[in-house]
Amino acid sequence: MNWDDWLSPVWLSLKISIIASIIVALIGMLVARFMTRHSFRGKSIVETFFMLPLVLPPTVVGFILLVLLGRGSWIGQAYEWLFTQPIVFSWIAAVIAAVIVAFPLVYQTSKAGFLSVDRHLEDAARSAGGNEIQVFRFITLPLAKRSLTTAYLLGFARSIGEFGATLMIAGNIPGRTQTVPTAIYIAVETGETTMAWAWTAAIVVFSFIMLLFTGRKLEQ
Repeated sequence: MNWDDWLSPVWLSLKISIIASIIVALIGMLVARFMTRHSFRGKSIVETFFMLPLVLPPTVVGFILLVLLGRGSWIGQAYEWLFTQPIVFSWIAAVIAAVIVAFPLVYQTSKAGFLSVDRHLEDAARSAGGNEIQVFRFITLPLAKRSLTTAYLLGFARSIGEFGATLMIAGNIPGRTQTVPTAIYIAVETGETTMAWAWTAAIVVFSFIMLLFTGRKLEQ
């Protein structure tokens, strides 16, 4: 077994998962904060839309992203004009796919955390002269910290295991877009059982560690 060939998808998966989990954690936290503090017409429809990637087949999500970000779309054309390369079949596309599929988990967990915060404590901080930023930083965030940390860990775990949407929009280019899940798929197809087991062991270990940390956070 060539360890360089084994390491390349592992390193790329880690890079994509770290970047995607940070992005989706920030977006999920901000959106969840807004949704828990505001009521508006059609809110349930918007929240249902947020949850769609959780129930849609990953290939459907990948196809939609391919249409939205492909070279025929204005987003894809604008990206290619700015960076002189298409967004599809790049590791950036894999990050976007991971963010989309992980968002529902991060959003729901962050939302639960913000809903658990006692609003009377926030109101008391405002009455004491704190502005919204100070209230959020010193009251809301510490009280919701456990849920927000869990949201990040779940986002990371979901990102590192993403397959269908990634394969559709980023492809499976060795050294460029080949992540561990897509590498396992190709290894099984080509009969490279040893490599498939090696990659499987890596992703099982990463996922186990993430879920272990998540479980400990929920028990604290």
